[in-house]
Amino acid sequence: MIHAPRRVLWVLSLLMITFSGILAACDGNTASASSTDELAMAPMAGMPAEVKSAPTTVQQAYQFAAANPELMKQIACYCGCGNMGHTSNYACYVQNVDDKGVITYDSHALGCSICVDITQDAMRYLSQGKTTAVIREYIDQTYAQYGPSNIP
Repeated sequence: MIHAPRRVLWVLSLLMITFSGILAACDGNTASASSTDELAMAPMAGMPAEVKSAPTTVQQAYQFAAANPELMKQIACYCGCGNMGHTSNYACYVQNVDDKGVITYDSHALGCSICVDITQDAMRYLSQGKTTAVIREYIDQTYAQYGPSNIP
């Protein structure tokens, strides 16, 4: 009978260690997901209905691109959208901004994982404090295999 409680304690200890490891992993994921809280993001309220109903990563990409034109106009896209007249990754999301600041969104990135992946990488690198030059170099090296740069 003395051994049974020790086994129970051992099993409980093992479960607690495993559970604390899982919680630590969850905390790590939460921290990386919440890093978007530190980035400039356009409000969802102004987004088209198609963006509002898109997956979270796509929504975040639209929000980030709209709020960060100075960065995103310097980041190339490699999905082949240069044939559509896009001149940066920013153009995959924003078609036009009028003189009053009203944005007309482009629907291209709604169906293009390369556009969204590039933006998500830019978001991640910016949240890590990387410079525009470092972000652009990483994007160019990572995505050039998919097609030509759309930056003239």
